[in-house]
Amino acid sequence: MLFRALRSRNYRLYFIGHGLSLIGTWMHSIALQWLVYRLTGSARLLGVVTFSTQICGLVLAPFAGVIVERMDRRRLLMVTQSLAMTLALMLATLVFTETIAVWHIIVFSICLGSVNAFDITARQSFVVHMVEGKEDLANAIALNSMMFNGARFLGPAVAGVLIAKVGEGFCFLINAISYISILIALALMRVQPWEHVRGKRLWDDLVEGFEYAFHFQSLRTVFTLLALVSLFALPYTVLLPIFANDILQGGAKGYGWLVSSIGVGALCGAVFLASRKTVVGLEKVIAHGPLLLGLAMISFSWSRMIFLSMGILLFMGFGMMVHMASCNTVVQTIVDEKMRSRVMSIHMMTWTGLAPFGGLLVGDMAERTSPPITLTVAGVVCILGFLFFRKRMLQQRHVIETAFASHKTESVLPQMPNRVG
Repeated sequence: MLFRALRSRNYRLYFIGHGLSLIGTWMHSIALQWLVYRLTGSARLLGVVTFSTQICGLVLAPFAGVIVERMDRRRLLMVTQSLAMTLALMLATLVFTETIAVWHIIVFSICLGSVNAFDITARQSFVVHMVEGKEDLANAIALNSMMFNGARFLGPAVAGVLIAKVGEGFCFLINAISYISILIALALMRVQPWEHVRGKRLWDDLVEGFEYAFHFQSLRTVFTLLALVSLFALPYTVLLPIFANDILQGGAKGYGWLVSSIGVGALCGAVFLASRKTVVGLEKVIAHGPLLLGLAMISFSWSRMIFLSMGILLFMGFGMMVHMASCNTVVQTIVDEKMRSRVMSIHMMTWTGLAPFGGLLVGDMAERTSPPITLTVAGVVCILGFLFFRKRMLQQRHVIETAFASHKTESVLPQMPNRVG
């Protein structure tokens, strides 16, 4: 059943509340990128803002994983969502009063990135506690991706119209209001009282998490391939405002259409994953994801017709979604429960932590050469990554099969039989 994880009351509340909130989040993201480009016209500064938002994921994520394990995750999520709502309101105020400057955006991006380091880690490790049937975990993760990318379709389309008609400030305001839905959902959840006491020091837990991930070959392979995609494929969004405005002549509306096209493709990818009955076979999806992304990036970089570009972005959105969601599902399936928060924080560090460096690299290279050449080079790197990692990823099938057969969220491989050395 496509929506079987929604049988769980807590997850159903989360799905509705977070789904509404994500529409505002995507509106905020689109408005922020467009605002920076409108104020500066610089590809390099677009990369700097992206770097400012995501660098905190690299610095704070490992510590967030250890801290999240020691806290009530629902309460922590209520705090992080409230802080994000406050930041959105402050940003909207600066735009409405016409006092906004690029340095304000960079500071707000750093603050939001710091909040997200804890929020994303807490949400990903809290999913398993929201589904009642542990066999529904993979479906819940796929539905998360469907929710995320459904909002990715609606949010940018609405944002593009609002930016053109009334400006970016209303997008930030709507985003702030949208956080109310997830706060209500979290408040209505019925969860067991949080009881978790650890005797180790924070640093010892941190080191233990990295040692576990490094010596677990399957995790190491997934994280390495995910890092390559995050560094070279994920930052393509930095250049979208330039393609929309200068190359495709579409303006703010065209920008919204491009991002919505990515969302439609990603939504199709989420439906594809949610309809699967087993996580076995996802190793093929992970392995071939960089190939599809590389080909789509190269094709998009040389398209000069906006509707053709939108069609190409459907494949890019599909490839990005199924690759990253499959990585998430496989990691959550094979990881030991007691290491879940720490491993998911490393997952976040790999996924979003390397993207800012890719954003800086892409932005600087686009300034020195051109956006089409930059995306072409990044696409070639993704294809080379596919050729190098394909065999290694496919070899992890037996680990995934064994973990799925257990119908448990904790790893069935506590001794890590594929340990190195």
